[in-house]
Amino acid sequence: MDQPTSSKPIIEARAIEKFYGPEGARIQVIAPTDLAIYPWEILAVLGPSGSGKSTLLRMLTGLSPPSSGGILWHGAPVAGPCSNVAIVFQSFALFPWLTVVDNVQAPLKARGIAPQERIRRSLRILDSVGLDGFEKAFPKELSGGMKQRVGFARALVVEPEVLFMDEPFSALDVLTADNLRQELLELWQDHKMPTRAVFLVTHNIDEAVLLADRVIVLGKNPGRIRTDFRISMPRPRDRHSQPFLETVDYIYRVLTHPDLVPTGQPATTAAPAAKPVYTMLPHARSGSVAGLLELLMERGGRDDLPKLADELTFEIDDLLPIVEAGSMLGFLTAKEGDVEITREGNEFADADILRRKELFRIATLERVPLVRQIMRSLEAKADHSLPEELFRDMLAGHFSEDEIDRQLETAVNWGRYAELFDRDVAAGRFFIPEETPVQEVTTDDDQTELNVGDRP
Repeated sequence: MDQPTSSKPIIEARAIEKFYGPEGARIQVIAPTDLAIYPWEILAVLGPSGSGKSTLLRMLTGLSPPSSGGILWHGAPVAGPCSNVAIVFQSFALFPWLTVVDNVQAPLKARGIAPQERIRRSLRILDSVGLDGFEKAFPKELSGGMKQRVGFARALVVEPEVLFMDEPFSALDVLTADNLRQELLELWQDHKMPTRAVFLVTHNIDEAVLLADRVIVLGKNPGRIRTDFRISMPRPRDRHSQPFLETVDYIYRVLTHPDLVPTGQPATTAAPAAKPVYTMLPHARSGSVAGLLELLMERGGRDDLPKLADELTFEIDDLLPIVEAGSMLGFLTAKEGDVEITREGNEFADADILRRKELFRIATLERVPLVRQIMRSLEAKADHSLPEELFRDMLAGHFSEDEIDRQLETAVNWGRYAELFDRDVAAGRFFIPEETPVQEVTTDDDQTELNVGDRP
């Protein structure tokens, strides 16, 4: 079974089993099963009717206790329903006497959230799922696709860490279902969903291959995992491509041949799943980049790197990270030992403090994946705050522990200067500060000269 090793599971099932009836006359529904749900993956579960897909979902959410074995949430045993999950069902299950916004805020009301906060969060999530303008409509006024959008919004408004979906598209017509799948993928890939993992129960093979990072196929009598594999095809996925068709064919063979011993995964997906690529941030502070750009402006916009390092009494290894940072941001170019300022860099160096921050903010969000990922994740939370450990998990498969420290330190420095986000070291959390007027003062990060203190 191919499982990611870079992150700890959010939910882990250890030898869970489901059976009914007294000892000696038991009906086994789910055989002892091990399963884990990992961060940043969409996990699809397929299986023939009677294989226990929905039963498995209910056990993983804590709605139905396993007959034996146990469920762990972040390593701690689960006793009763999990508090940080949400479920989207096949049926729309809306309250017909409530408006769209009242349906969405119902779970928040049940949790005792204050009315003003309930409305704010509900309107925000309705906008993200494309229901802006339908807040006061009743379910009878909505199409099937719009009703299911309300179902998604109601599930996402509680900001679940894991979103469970039980055949959410099966009650819709083909075109509406396909449109909603694409919208779900866009929300997931753009990090507009306040969730870290998705568990999808489906009977549609194409749907599983289109959406999932990982696929589990169940057998029946009793329900058991027959194959568990990852899909390495990049998104968007072409339904007519050879890898897509071969993966669909593999799943079909497993489903239709109960006696077949699966090879583990289709040949086209034998490689590990592609992971998000986080370009290593050069360890340079924003003030250092600003200082280098000003120096280049004074020198006609171009200079020789070794000569510049010598004049600044810098080792070349001290100057290179600053040059790399400027290049990453699009403010300068370096080629064959020379460094040259770009049009964007010239505009930055010639701007006042407020305009510099604005240009730096634009550049980091466009060009720096880690900064963009942190910002999107924080924006997805209603309180704009997330534990630092989440971002450490994101980087765990890419860098060593020491390098993760340096990457986050640099990201925070750049995020602060761009007025995007900050970090509370004592609380171990990243957050978006409340909007405050920017004071025109010179801080350490606004220094316009390179000095020893600016070295990483």
